[in-house]
Amino acid sequence: MALRGPIARPLKVAIVTETYPPEINGVATTVSRIVSGLREQGHIVQLVRPRQVSDGRPVEVAGFSEVLTRGLPIPRYPELKVGLPARRRLRHLWQRNRPDVVHLATEGPLGWSALKAAASLSIPTVSEFRTNFHAYSRHYGVGFLKGAIFGYLRRFHNRTACTMVPTSGLAGELKAGRFERLEVVGRGVDTELFHPMRRNRDLRGRWNADGDALVVLGVGRLAPEKNLQLLCDTFRRMQEIRSDSKLVLVGDGPSRDWVRARCPEAILTGRRTGEDLAAHFASADVLLFPSLTETFGNVTLEGMASGLSVVAFDYGAAGEVIRTGVNGWLAPYADADGFLRAAAEAASDADARRVVGTRARQVACAMGWESVISEILRHYHCAMAGQSPLGTLPVRVHGGGRAEQVELVGDGNAKLACAAGPDSQPRQAF
Repeated sequence: MALRGPIARPLKVAIVTETYPPEINGVATTVSRIVSGLREQGHIVQLVRPRQVSDGRPVEVAGFSEVLTRGLPIPRYPELKVGLPARRRLRHLWQRNRPDVVHLATEGPLGWSALKAAASLSIPTVSEFRTNFHAYSRHYGVGFLKGAIFGYLRRFHNRTACTMVPTSGLAGELKAGRFERLEVVGRGVDTELFHPMRRNRDLRGRWNADGDALVVLGVGRLAPEKNLQLLCDTFRRMQEIRSDSKLVLVGDGPSRDWVRARCPEAILTGRRTGEDLAAHFASADVLLFPSLTETFGNVTLEGMASGLSVVAFDYGAAGEVIRTGVNGWLAPYADADGFLRAAAEAASDADARRVVGTRARQVACAMGWESVISEILRHYHCAMAGQSPLGTLPVRVHGGGRAEQVELVGDGNAKLACAAGPDSQPRQAF
């Protein structure tokens, strides 16, 4: 249930994150959209994040301010940083100018210190589960740490008023792992930026994809956890069906040389952003998304908004919105052979791809950011009121531990109390 009607008063929201544009990843993009969405609705946002190489003085404008903290580069990702603890600084800052709610977007040392600072001042906190760090561990030779990482994440999130997760499937998995107060809040997509009309003939020409050549796209970090071997194998299978197929990979990362050696015909474009990225999406025909470690997978919605046929596993965003042969193609979770079959079907039928791409665009157009921001605001108000958004919400897991749906059972009075929000007293800016 989204909040409706005029805002009683602007909220003062402190958002703590260890990644933010110009860094390129799904979490950075999503946090940026939340910040802009809150500001567009008149709320006052304080953004706490590690200082980046490109940063000058912290930004301070009407309704928005930055707090830049110390950070250290992440191994294998030197362009990204993990924020160092800043509990004392944040406590002093929030004592002088208290936020209504603290939104913890990441769970690193900076996020943990922010959680402790807010708790010491009795400031309500909400959190987001956005990255499967525990699932990444086996791809980097530290699989033995998976249990410890998962335990840390559980302790972190269970200290907050609620944890927002992007899909019902992930909610079921975390509920089974004893996470508490989980709330499903999806993500949106910018359907004006990602649009089929951005298809670019010159760009396709640079890929030697003239005429009806089949352009197969991959978008994301070139990293071990992205299931790149299956991506390469799938493209070769599609080449057997369509000899004019081209593979275009947008992104960069530690596995770039690995990809170049195993799939030398791939066109590696490096990182792309904004309208340039949107043109790369729209100029392709099929998006392959073989990753098994995503909490959501923003590129799924971006590909659908661009009118592409998406081939993915049945989980994350794809599992929520794609129906095989209707608006995309799904393979059962972790079924590599099924993924190959789905991609082969997409490659073999141009008419079906066109129909699927049109329907995919229609689905994406119904997934705007405005409703997502409204849902996040509802959780802010519930945290401030000291209530669960719908009372106590058991997530019922179906089908071998995977949540096929989340049944919400709660107290209607709690629902109404949260929707009403707190008093309407005006607050000063940060």
